[in-house]
Amino acid sequence: MGGRKAEAGAIVVPIERITQSILLIRGHKVILDEDLADLYQVETKALNRAVRRNRDRFPDDFMFQLRAAEFASLRYQSGTSNLRSQIGTSRWGGRRYAPYAFTEQGVAMLSSVLRSKRAVMVNVEIMRAFVRLRQLLASNAELARKLAALEKKYDSQFREVFEAIRELMAPPTVGKRPIGFGSWGEGK
Repeated sequence: MGGRKAEAGAIVVPIERITQSILLIRGHKVILDEDLADLYQVETKALNRAVRRNRDRFPDDFMFQLRAAEFASLRYQSGTSNLRSQIGTSRWGGRRYAPYAFTEQGVAMLSSVLRSKRAVMVNVEIMRAFVRLRQLLASNAELARKLAALEKKYDSQFREVFEAIRELMAPPTVGKRPIGFGSWGEGK
């Protein structure tokens, strides 16, 4: 029994590796077919073949193919980005068609199409990564709201302080006698 529990709780793929694969395309958080194939340890064409055989399971909100311009932009970005440096332009050099992008629902559907034990275990990790990403985005949005409220609240309270600081920073006006001690011979 202990072996089964350890196996079920084992992390197959580090969550950082998965989160690095999540991209924002057309307003959707997606993972590209090539990255998924790498995570599942299958060939990209084998993954896409399984998807084509079960196309009815992948409506447009589960999976879509990148447009030529999106693919070109992604190729350009991946060549210069540290985050996507493992892909590089040479990895996509021989690709004849634009990659498919899978949304969270599409990735979940992949586990029913790719029936290997690894696919199921990797899908669990990917779902956790999507949940973690949602939680981070939600906490950042909440933090931004709190910060805006604090700025609004303290801006009015510290307006006088800010005005005094601005006056101190302003250059001296002509005609006013400076305050303080001067050196001998000054002001005579």
